[in-house]
Amino acid sequence: MFKPLIPNVGNRRAAALAAILGFVLSCSHANAAEAGAINSGDTAWVLTATALVLFMMIPGLALFYAGLVRAKNVLSILMQCFALTAVLSIVWLVCGYSLSFCDGNAVFGGWSQCFLNGIGPDSAPRPDAPGIPVLLHFAYQMMFFLITPGLFIGAFAERMKFKAILLFSIFWSLLVYVPTCYGVWHKAGAFLGLTNVIDLAGGLVVHITAGVAALVACLMVGRREGHPHTQMIPHNLPFTLAGAAMLWVGWFGFNAGSQYAANGSAALTLVVTHLSACAAAVVWMGIEWTRSGKPSALGIATGAVAGLAAITPASGKVGPIGALAIGAVSAFVCWLACSKLKKRFAYDDSLDVFGVHGVGGFVGVVLVAVFGSKHFAGGLGDFEIGPQLLTQAHAALYAVLLSGGVSFVLLKVIGATVGLRVSQDQESMGLDVSEHGEEGYSS
Repeated sequence: MFKPLIPNVGNRRAAALAAILGFVLSCSHANAAEAGAINSGDTAWVLTATALVLFMMIPGLALFYAGLVRAKNVLSILMQCFALTAVLSIVWLVCGYSLSFCDGNAVFGGWSQCFLNGIGPDSAPRPDAPGIPVLLHFAYQMMFFLITPGLFIGAFAERMKFKAILLFSIFWSLLVYVPTCYGVWHKAGAFLGLTNVIDLAGGLVVHITAGVAALVACLMVGRREGHPHTQMIPHNLPFTLAGAAMLWVGWFGFNAGSQYAANGSAALTLVVTHLSACAAAVVWMGIEWTRSGKPSALGIATGAVAGLAAITPASGKVGPIGALAIGAVSAFVCWLACSKLKKRFAYDDSLDVFGVHGVGGFVGVVLVAVFGSKHFAGGLGDFEIGPQLLTQAHAALYAVLLSGGVSFVLLKVIGATVGLRVSQDQESMGLDVSEHGEEGYSS
């Protein structure tokens, strides 16, 4: 047999190549560590999720609400959504982010990062979002800050002054949203003396707080002229269905983006988000079909949004079966709130903000303690159902009291200064013309 003149030369070359490759990889890992370990995949996903959450507000929520009001008020709703997007983004830059995500006292964060002071493209990531730039964390959380007041404008649609809406939204965001966000997310569940509160993406921070503010505001502003005796039919249900579809798509960024990573946890969060919306849509459709013989487009859209709101706090802990259960329960309970409770107490929550977001958020905040426990099939939470149920219920109650109390005081002050409601003539004319000098449709 032939033998090479220089034996083992192949092994020597392989060893040399392996040594060089190992040196290069070790250098690259060291450089990554020095740069703050930004993960390009995580960053790309959260960039996308940030755009999806903005998409929920404009055009998603804007169209969803605009279709539900009468034609003479369509532009007022669109204007409010656009204005809140712009104004609250600036408030978030000025002090909202710093007060929400800097260390401070028991209720509010500090002032050190106002105007993004000390934060740049090379800043080290936050410990709770280690794979993405801190600037992206700022941008992603900004979208939650601006969409939350966007939810409650539907409760007093068609009758509240534009300037009053802006003032209420700004001060409410700083006095209710900020301390809730600070405790639940920055302090990892340490909310107003509680510990280990579970809320992945905003059942407490967004939906309960906004839903309660909506209820208080619609009561204090008063009912629309003619309510409840005059039918106030949505003027453009295709707008509403299109907006609901946009919200559904955007909610993947809302919930799965809150994992701050492109990984299996984000994938599971996306799956359970979708399944809860599906279950709620089907149950709501079934209720209408059984009771009236005809399932409505508005009903299936409302059911889907209720399921999305309910799964939001639980989406990081529950499995598919839990998601179906939460979606189904939320549809039934929210349907009761919108069709029975509102009629019983005759309050004019114009677009069912409290009935869908407030009640749906409450359902999810409480039921995560059941379906998110490791003792339930698919549950990922390492906690006992009883103690966690008590914690979640207390957190929901605290959010109700905080939002309700602050909303009442703010609306009293605004009402005594600039006034809350347009005149009867302005309301009859429609807010598009009386508040903005425009018409949505030419005759």
